[in-house]
Amino acid sequence: MTIDLKNIGRRFNREWIFRNLSYVFEQDSSYAILGANGSGKSTLLQVIAGSLSPSEGQISFLQNGKKLDEEALFKYISFASPYLELIEEFTLIELINFHFNFKPYQQDLNAKSVIDLLGLEKSKHKAIKYFSSGMKQRTKLALACCSDTPFLLLDEPTSNLDSQGIDWYKSFIKQFSSNRLVIVCSNQEHEYDFCEKSLNIQNYKP
Repeated sequence: MTIDLKNIGRRFNREWIFRNLSYVFEQDSSYAILGANGSGKSTLLQVIAGSLSPSEGQISFLQNGKKLDEEALFKYISFASPYLELIEEFTLIELINFHFNFKPYQQDLNAKSVIDLLGLEKSKHKAIKYFSSGMKQRTKLALACCSDTPFLLLDEPTSNLDSQGIDWYKSFIKQFSSNRLVIVCSNQEHEYDFCEKSLNIQNYKP
């Protein structure tokens, strides 16, 4: 499976964030989207994830050379970012059960094993609104990584994580990044040092 970008651009009002971006992301490879703060990294990742439309150009998701149905793309994509909202009225166990009604678990995982991987057994019946920012970020990463999807998109994955949380992330991503197309949006090397290829958004400024 591949993601094919052809001359895409995105603008807000009259300001172009990036233009003329053509790139192919290939299955079983890991990529870092790099650039300074405010350069448009997150905007590009949101375009790839389908939460924003490109202002010009075309983006295609391909399986064996055939386009995937746009209406079904959510089944193939897992996405985590610090600005992604969780349903805070849910407890952790309720949130996990709800999420995995829409996405299959990675092989041999279930709600209990996801909670164990998070190290939050004592908080499984606590409402998400009472979680710390670090606990919420871990939960977002776990939901994305533990979903059996071919595309894994991560935006600034260690935001709100302390040094112990960063070590947890590095171990976690090593465990759940194989046999997937992984794209990490970041300007901190420890978040993407496992990535094999990189795309610098600065190269596509108008």
